[in-house]
Amino acid sequence: MSTVEFIAMLTPEDRYRHFHRRVKNSVVEFMLQYETKIGGEWHPVVRYDTAHGFAHRDLMDRSGREKKTPVFARNLNEALTFADYDIKSNWRMYKREFLRGGDT
Repeated sequence: MSTVEFIAMLTPEDRYRHFHRRVKNSVVEFMLQYETKIGGEWHPVVRYDTAHGFAHRDLMDRSGREKKTPVFARNLNEALTFADYDIKSNWRMYKREFLRGGDT
């Protein structure tokens, strides 16, 4: 079993948190999250993970509510790749919606 875990700073106020675990070449669990700093505190904005037994996206709003959406992929390897690409490509849009106060 191998584990990869890191935090990458996107800007001084934005970061990408990445964790995944593999057995051989198969992903068995993951958690990827984009966070933004407001008032000196980090707030999760969007998270992809495998909690609750399936790959899904949690989209947060500023009040802490989450909207859960399943990720439809053939396997967790594909779901991890999709989640990584989505966060890295769209974190600015997620941040705008979060700061705007859009409901989840």
